[in-house]
Amino acid sequence: METTLDPARLEAAIGKTFGELGVSVTGPLIVLGDRLGLWAALAGAGPTTPADLAARTGLNERYLREWLRAVCVAGYLDYDPAAEAFTLTDEMAAVLATDSSPTSLIGVFAGFEALWADLPRIEDFFRTGAGMGWGDHHPAMAGSQERFTRPMYAAGLATAWLPAVEGAAQRLAAGGSLLDAGCGRGVASLIIAEAYPLARVTGIDVDDAAIAYARKCAAEAGLAGRVTFEVADAAAIPNGPYDVVMFSDSLHDLGDPVSAIAAAGRALVPGGALLLVEPLAADRFEDDFTNPYARIGYAISTMACLPSGVAQAGPAQLGAMAGEAKLREILAAGGFTDVRRIVTPTAPFNILLEGRL
Repeated sequence: METTLDPARLEAAIGKTFGELGVSVTGPLIVLGDRLGLWAALAGAGPTTPADLAARTGLNERYLREWLRAVCVAGYLDYDPAAEAFTLTDEMAAVLATDSSPTSLIGVFAGFEALWADLPRIEDFFRTGAGMGWGDHHPAMAGSQERFTRPMYAAGLATAWLPAVEGAAQRLAAGGSLLDAGCGRGVASLIIAEAYPLARVTGIDVDDAAIAYARKCAAEAGLAGRVTFEVADAAAIPNGPYDVVMFSDSLHDLGDPVSAIAAAGRALVPGGALLLVEPLAADRFEDDFTNPYARIGYAISTMACLPSGVAQAGPAQLGAMAGEAKLREILAAGGFTDVRRIVTPTAPFNILLEGRL
């Protein structure tokens, strides 16, 4: 039976797909700009010609001209036809030119290499129902995740999120202890240790390579005496008790989140607190169409977060976009019935929950 296509809807479908192709092929150019130092060279420089950029970077002018035009038509640079010069605005520089900006997103793009490299394995999971841990991904994944989370954590974790948890900042400032469950490469643990010089911080993760990297970073920062990283499962938390137990974008990666939350409760001192940091998601899928993070969240969940939970063979695989209501269910099942949402402008793409036993 022939299908009659609606011309307007067909045109819209082509336009949508063609636009996505443009976005996709621009990704490697964004990474090139980062690796070659082009974004940094353009930041604050004002109108710049290809010759100017070549003189500033020592790179080939012809390739730079093509790159400048490519990222310009993609919307990342302004262009002055009279001067044949390109300008990176200060606002775009805050997103692309440095890792120190709280709005930096440049680190995410390099992770696309991992997503494409891992695609055959992910494809097979759809047939077999198997999974893989974060440590089993292409090496680019870990570095991309670190660079993506660091600016957000640096902007708010120690200065806004923990202080919003009743008594947490005071306890840490006085020499209290914190456990970072599912710490990955230790970004959050080290930020907290630097902000609270008397606090004792322990990070745990099942990925031994990530723990080795975290230990190296702690040593380089001179924090090895106060920050400990251990290979351990979140459901078997070591060396308590702790004043604060934190899950920083990690609970949804676990196969048995309820057991991990229950273990956190057993590891807390009386009056201690749980801080749960999770991606921003609506309770109903239809409400995520207006969520600016949802497109990224569901994609990464499909490619990395869900496979992580499946690989651990637990009773639940949340995926990254569980939503507050489901997170509250998990906390209650683990013993935390007193739960409060923390709202702060420093966490625009996260759900922050404070839990008490």
